Amino acid sequence: MSELRTERLVLRGWRETDLAPWAVMNADPEVRKYFPGVLTREQSDASVARFQAELERRGWGWWAVEVIDTGEFIGFTGLDPVEDGMPFTGVEAGWRLARSAWGHGYATEAAQAVVTFGFDSLALPEILAVTTVTNLRSQAVMRRIGMSRDPSDDFDDPTVPPGPLRPSVVYRLPRGRQRPTER
Repeated sequence: MSELRTERLVLRGWRETDLAPWAVMNADPEVRKYFPGVLTREQSDASVARFQAELERRGWGWWAVEVIDTGEFIGFTGLDPVEDGMPFTGVEAGWRLARSAWGHGYATEAAQAVVTFGFDSLALPEILAVTTVTNLRSQAVMRRIGMSRDPSDDFDDPTVPPGPLRPSVVYRLPRGRQRPTER
C-alpha cells in the first residue's frame, strides 16, 4: 500500500485511533453540509473498513491524512473510480477535513499529492473531482490544483435525493496539465 508525503502531511492507511475523530467529523453538520446527512458511528466505522480494504487491495484509494508535525488525524483524501450510474467515468479525487484543519491549505496540498500520484504512479489520462454546485470551497481547491469546469458536464447526482444538493459540477484535469508540486 502506498503512503504519500507532502511538506506538512502524510497520507497513510487507516488506524484504529482514526475511528473516533473520523466519527466526530462525520457527525458534524458543518463538515457534512454538502452531503445528504451526517453519519452514525457505525456508518463512519464501516466507511473506514471499506477505505482500508481498498487501499490494501489496490494500493491506492482514500487515505487518512495526518499532520506530520503534530501527528494529528485531520481527515481523508484520495482517488477512487467513479461510481456506476454516473453520467461519466474515470477516477475521482476527493477530500474531507475536520473543521479545525480548514483554512490552512491542507486540502489543496493533499489533493495535489494524490493528483501527482494518479498521474505519475497510475498513469491516469485524467482525474476528475465532483461536488455540489454550492460547495464553493471545494471548487476553489479544484481550481488551485489546476482543474477546470465545463458547465456542459454539470449534472444532477443520481445518488443524492432531490433537493439543493443534487445539482453537481465536474472538474477535470487532463494528464500533463497538472501544476508542479510545491516543495
